[in-house]
Amino acid sequence: MRQWVPRLLRGVVAVLLIAFLLSPNSFEPVLAPLAPPNAPAIYNQDSLLWLTVAHLGTVLVATLVATLVAVSMALLVTRPFGAEFLPLSRSIVSIGQTFPPVAVLAIAVPVFGFGEKPTLIALILYGLLPVFENALTALSHPPRAVIEAARGSGMTGWQRLVQVELPLAAPLIAAGVRLSAVIGVATATIGSTVAAKTLGEVIIAGLQTYNYAFILQGGILVAALALLVSTGLMMVERLLWRQRDDRR
Repeated sequence: MRQWVPRLLRGVVAVLLIAFLLSPNSFEPVLAPLAPPNAPAIYNQDSLLWLTVAHLGTVLVATLVATLVAVSMALLVTRPFGAEFLPLSRSIVSIGQTFPPVAVLAIAVPVFGFGEKPTLIALILYGLLPVFENALTALSHPPRAVIEAARGSGMTGWQRLVQVELPLAAPLIAAGVRLSAVIGVATATIGSTVAAKTLGEVIIAGLQTYNYAFILQGGILVAALALLVSTGLMMVERLLWRQRDDRR
């Protein structure tokens, strides 16, 4: 019975999130005590639904690019001809964790201007490391018996990679993608400091006007999105583990 409790909680979060985004004014009585006198309790400078979609869109693009780059680098360094590039690859994917996102934005804005591009660059750099390390681990240590069986059946190196190694590595790669996406959902909020459309806009507006209702709803929306994104990708990860077990 205990295993249903987290599922029930996630279901409640999803229902409340959808209800709030579709009809935010219905929640005004709950948030009104946190707003200054004569100030709105619900953020009204832009559509909360649109900001949420834009926030998720930015995270989706950044996660896809980070995954493509990180997996490509892991593939390169786990091949005999690319092993010497491992230290360089690790240095590249660690850049995002070395520099805070604000510093990346400060460097990117003079080059790319305000808007989505600096935010995407910061999120991509931040999302590389978890995907790369998981892909590197999975591709460096494939089950020897399975690889030998594939080689014995006459598969070429490319066939082994596409039909055996990558499917076996997929669950671990998916775990890295999940972590990268969750980090992206949280980190994307800073994009609003450089005029990107994210839910950080709600939090910043609350900080500027001392409107705790704005701050709370922005923070809760980001937290709920992170939880639901993690849950969705965890389901994909479990499916990939089952498929991996069937292959073995």
